[in-house]
Amino acid sequence: MQKTISTVAVLGLGAMGHAFASNLLKNNFTLSVWNRSAAKGEDLAQQGATLAQTPAQAVEKSEAVILMLANAEITLEVLTQTLSALTENAIVVQMGTIGIEATKHIKALLTEKRPDVGFIDAPVSGTKKPAELAQIAILASGDNALQAPIEPIFSAIAKGTHWLGEAGAGSAMKLVVNSWLIGMVQSLAESHCLATQLGFTPEQLWSVLEGGPLAAPYAKTKLETISEGSFTPQMQLKWALKDAKLAAETGGAEQMPNLQAITKIWQAAVEDGFGDKDLSAIAQYLAKQ
Repeated sequence: MQKTISTVAVLGLGAMGHAFASNLLKNNFTLSVWNRSAAKGEDLAQQGATLAQTPAQAVEKSEAVILMLANAEITLEVLTQTLSALTENAIVVQMGTIGIEATKHIKALLTEKRPDVGFIDAPVSGTKKPAELAQIAILASGDNALQAPIEPIFSAIAKGTHWLGEAGAGSAMKLVVNSWLIGMVQSLAESHCLATQLGFTPEQLWSVLEGGPLAAPYAKTKLETISEGSFTPQMQLKWALKDAKLAAETGGAEQMPNLQAITKIWQAAVEDGFGDKDLSAIAQYLAKQ
């Protein structure tokens, strides 16, 4: 494997992928980017990135390839398009939330079709603003020999990396983290609704929590979003629902009854037009019921 990686491709320029690409440019990596909607990469091109027309074109000279796409189906489709174009001994880094089985599928595909290519399973914990500030955490797994080559890239886009074992362990831990986050947001939304019914503001609720063991910083951020009422997305509800379903399906109905119930509520909210808003908009949806 390469001792020093200088050329990187980022496939998928949603909120997270765009932030990764921007931070890689700031750290002087030679960058190629691709997105189905090319307009999302125009500002990156102005900063020095090469805006590719196809996924294959983006990866053909890249020593590392970051996949940050919407779901497992799209990730597999895009990766398949790049297989013959991947640079010899490149490292593919899958950073979206696609679940355990899809991760295994991708690993098997690369092993069969491109055994020279390394694979790192590396979903992230964090949302849009932390990603822009390179303050996310990476939940990585894969061959130990790939850790040193990929570390400069991870250092450019994250505050830290947790190496969790063989490829697939990162995606497994992401489901665990998401189950906690999703449960917290739903509980926070319900607590806000109760507080409102009883005459309290989000600020009053936080003032009681602040300084105590229940004062999670993430909860403060989401209460502020609920109070403002704008719900500018850090993580869109429709993608949070996708993640909730992955965790609920993996855990099973008997051990995860609360998460199973949440997916039904969030599905209804998405169908009611809340899908493009921040996931904390579930509080707004509940309030109108």
